[in-house]
Amino acid sequence: MSQPDLSRRHFLRAAGTLVALPALSSLGFKAFAAEKPSTQPKRMVFLGFGYGVTNETWFPALKDTGADYALPVGLAPLAEHKKDFTLVQGLSNKFSDEAHWGSTFWLTGANRYAEPGQSFHNGISADQVAAMRLGMNTRYGSIRLDCANAGDSGHGPGSMAWDARGKPLIGHENPVAAYHRLFSDETMPLAQRQAMLAEQRSVLDVVLEDAARVRRGLSRSDTDKLDEYFQSIRDIELRLSKDEQWLDRPKAKAPFPEPKPGLAGKDEIKVMYDLIVAALQTDSTRVLTYRQPVSTLLTSLNIKVASHDMSHYAPGERREASQKRDLQQSTLLAGLLTKLKATKEADGSSLFDHTTVAYGSNIRTVHYLDNCPTLIAGGGSGIRLGQHIALQGKSTPLCNLWLTLLQGSGVKVDSHGDSNGIVKELKA
Repeated sequence: MSQPDLSRRHFLRAAGTLVALPALSSLGFKAFAAEKPSTQPKRMVFLGFGYGVTNETWFPALKDTGADYALPVGLAPLAEHKKDFTLVQGLSNKFSDEAHWGSTFWLTGANRYAEPGQSFHNGISADQVAAMRLGMNTRYGSIRLDCANAGDSGHGPGSMAWDARGKPLIGHENPVAAYHRLFSDETMPLAQRQAMLAEQRSVLDVVLEDAARVRRGLSRSDTDKLDEYFQSIRDIELRLSKDEQWLDRPKAKAPFPEPKPGLAGKDEIKVMYDLIVAALQTDSTRVLTYRQPVSTLLTSLNIKVASHDMSHYAPGERREASQKRDLQQSTLLAGLLTKLKATKEADGSSLFDHTTVAYGSNIRTVHYLDNCPTLIAGGGSGIRLGQHIALQGKSTPLCNLWLTLLQGSGVKVDSHGDSNGIVKELKA
């Protein structure tokens, strides 16, 4: 069979995007084959952190459930919000078998060995499922906030957000970058930006035509690679369509000045939380993820223990470090919830009333992957608040929680990851 006249050098390169035709063994590349709503919109915020929590002082007693449970020491700074969040025990990702993979599978619940012959596979994360529905009418389908230290996820690929192909989505690693993404207008003239988009679409059309010509005669594995390639093209098409929709519309005015550069630890987290509120307040996006720093948080608290050592604590300095970390994280979270409650919507309700905040970690403590720390706040998904729920029986898929929150936020989805139903105990 004669091979199509197609070079592997065909690519789309525009606005920082590179989409090269995959190496297909069937083609001889054997060496490479390895508008403002009438009602207030729903919003979702996912806040994740590495290295778990202090097991003895973060979780309520398993038998102390309901609304009158005793708030544990590690969550004491959240006391004023106790009626407005729910703690859930008994959730985990059944496929998680390596503690050092951190936040990689927290929102996906994927089995990294699901693809035969591959040592890593991931699925779409809950935030990106939400973004496909809740992000349709905002400038940004979702905003991902991150931390510069990859180790803060607990080793492994650090991203919390993964697209439909199971590929990681890059986040903004500092408040200044996130601020400019949200609120700084483009300096390039409109006509020039329009021309760039038109050129990108033209190149995209050529790439699609070239790729479509090679489908015949491909092996099954190469067909799968090509399908993944087409999915990447579709993702770019969606992004271009979004860019075109907002091309001549200025960004929202920033509600506060540009953050100082070089913020780290608790100061960085506080400003990132301010940016989350600002992004929701201006309706720039309705879906956000934030993978929070741990090592710089410890440093900002004058704690000399390294984050990994802290997570492997025993009575003494390491455990004290872990407990101080818990208290500071709870204090910062309390500040975020206070601001969400204080920020009013046009109808007099608050951002908190229409936002779901999911806060937790993919790991309980040390190397234990059961009973993931889980706190849910806000009125966006209509769940029961002010509760401590200890799920009975074998460990419930964490994805059951994500499915419950997605459905409660108006996202029409029947399953997510390894879910086998919703968490009925959360239904109001």
